[in-house]
Amino acid sequence: MSRTVQIGSVSVGKGKPLALIAGPDVIESEASALRHAEAIGKIARKFGLPYIFKCSFDKANRTSLRSYRGPGLKRGLQILKKVKARAGVPVLSDVHCVAHVGPASEVLDCIQIPAFLCRQTDLLLAVGKTGRAVNVKKGQFIAPWDMKPILEKLEATGNRRILLTERGTTFGYNYLVNDMRSLGILASFGYPVVFDAGHSSQLPGGLKSASGGQAEFIPLLARAAVAAGCDALFVEVHENPSRALCDGPSSLPLKQLPGLLAHLASIRKVLSQ
Repeated sequence: MSRTVQIGSVSVGKGKPLALIAGPDVIESEASALRHAEAIGKIARKFGLPYIFKCSFDKANRTSLRSYRGPGLKRGLQILKKVKARAGVPVLSDVHCVAHVGPASEVLDCIQIPAFLCRQTDLLLAVGKTGRAVNVKKGQFIAPWDMKPILEKLEATGNRRILLTERGTTFGYNYLVNDMRSLGILASFGYPVVFDAGHSSQLPGGLKSASGGQAEFIPLLARAAVAAGCDALFVEVHENPSRALCDGPSSLPLKQLPGLLAHLASIRKVLSQ
């Protein structure tokens, strides 16, 4: 039986409504973050889905040195704190080094371990010791059962507020594929499972100096994952993906979100009967 994880006012787990974790991939500006959080939150409430705003303050793993990384730790956390207060939603962001963990834990309701860093012991232990909810993205280079030792590192800190996120597996060059059996394997560890539909549609490095993506497959992947029983959907959402400063090709256009959530809410309702 999967435990329930509390993230601010949102409960994630079996028997709970499908949670939505969504926002632009990176903080582009304070106004953009507030605008997206309020717009997505309004849509999520319409379909009865609890909502967590996600956005990165520093994208340390960009393909190119010239790519936009975000406003950085101090300014980024200031913006997320304002989003939390004004939009009235929990906030999630990722950390890439141990030095960022302490300041991030003072603002974030959920701290995310990026997929590329999911095996980094010192980072896992530092995040676990904060007592904050932790979302660990499964590396695209490991099998789902290889998440068990990662869980054990977090559990060693006494932290049981853990989410596990599936975000696709490397398949040759620049391609990711999804094995929906992974959701069942991750769920067997006893923690809520999240499906990242945006990054699962990504083509890492596919544009040579940036990552590409096939955002047209986000709705298909999201429907399949919800039907397979995931507890939360993680997706990058942007009002204008063609102008996004990061991962636009794998971001869902904001205008498409209501239609997608309508389908997902219907699927979730059938599963709960």
